[in-house]
Amino acid sequence: MVLNLRKVMIGRVVQDKCDKTLNVLVRRDVDTIYGKKVVKHRKILVHDQLNIGKVGDQVKIMECRPYSKRKRWKLVSVVEG
Repeated sequence: MVLNLRKVMIGRVVQDKCDKTLNVLVRRDVDTIYGKKVVKHRKILVHDQLNIGKVGDQVKIMECRPYSKRKRWKLVSVVEG
């Protein structure tokens, strides 16, 4: 049995100006210790080998080897767009 221990997230593409790179905004809801929901987000640089992601697309990304100083995620698929 092989387990995939790499992180997988879903986010929205906010920028696609660079070649083979997407800027993806990942949002998540967090419960505080007092029961209040807080929305946290972060922008992640994603490697897109085929340049298929466009601004506004919802994409699935997966953790991978480092492609550059800040790129450590790759595009798995376009979920909606």
